[in-house]
Amino acid sequence: MTSPQKKRLLIALLAVIAVIAGALYLYRARRAASPATAALAPNILSLLPPRAPAIAYIDASALRRLQDSPLAAILGLTQAGPQPDRDYQDFVHATGFDYTRDLDKAAIAFWPAISPSGDISENRVIAIADGRFDESKIKAYALRAGHVITHNAHSIYEVPGNPPVSFEFVSSTRIALASGPDSESFLPASTPSPLDPAMQARINRVAGASVFAVARTDNLPPQFYESLRSSPQFQNLAHSVQSLALAGRPDGDLIHLTLEAECNSMQNAMEWVTLLDSLRIFGPVALADPKTRSQMTPSQISLLETLINKTTIAHQDRAVRLSLDLTPAMLGAVNSKP
Repeated sequence: MTSPQKKRLLIALLAVIAVIAGALYLYRARRAASPATAALAPNILSLLPPRAPAIAYIDASALRRLQDSPLAAILGLTQAGPQPDRDYQDFVHATGFDYTRDLDKAAIAFWPAISPSGDISENRVIAIADGRFDESKIKAYALRAGHVITHNAHSIYEVPGNPPVSFEFVSSTRIALASGPDSESFLPASTPSPLDPAMQARINRVAGASVFAVARTDNLPPQFYESLRSSPQFQNLAHSVQSLALAGRPDGDLIHLTLEAECNSMQNAMEWVTLLDSLRIFGPVALADPKTRSQMTPSQISLLETLINKTTIAHQDRAVRLSLDLTPAMLGAVNSKP
């Protein structure tokens, strides 16, 4: 098999992870539950490794109900969304799986690695996806370039690439995928494991959302802060952030988005608010620079102006919260080119 063919296979097998992560990173959705209205965490999260530093969840079936909203197409969860590339079309034809109709929900665990070389194979990702799968077709497709091994009495399919991918069928409606160093050893055990108590508490605060992400940031590798050495004050503030939680609520054509950072002290939380308010003041000055404007499209400039003017900043005790209503036009500006 040629190198381009292997690359296409890797892209296809990573489709579920890529779609989930991309939708999460760019188009976060659904409502953020407050501590007073916290919901139970989805059961699928119990299949993730209990010590994962970052966890995300998407209920694609719930988001897919936004059929009449332009956001549903932008999210890529309807047939009316952006046209898939040829490689993905080939994958759908060969496996019968199309995330726009067949993915129901997924949970993801991340172990980000800071690599000087930018080698993404050092990052570890575990995803558990529920949906409708043609098991025989997917296995046959994987074996075109990969192979199957037995690990802890489970059949694991391994596909080479950068990064390599391992996966197994937990049931006829559930698949587990892993990428990164020794990732196959992190595929789900038959018995669910409780999450780290601190992580569980953070998840419970946003568990009513159809899409959310929670990350511990109190034990990041030192390399993560290297780029901030020229600004010791900002570097110290970055060190003060203990966790991040992201969630939102779809409301018609809007997505009410909330990002909350938990700091190690109330003083540092207040310093974050002061810094963010300063950026709000000086941001328009930077955007007025002709050199800066020449590197962006008018829609991107409008997006940044909206972010500066419409984002609300607040803090309570050690938490800093940013809130913003995203529109389809704002989301479309993300992909526009200068």
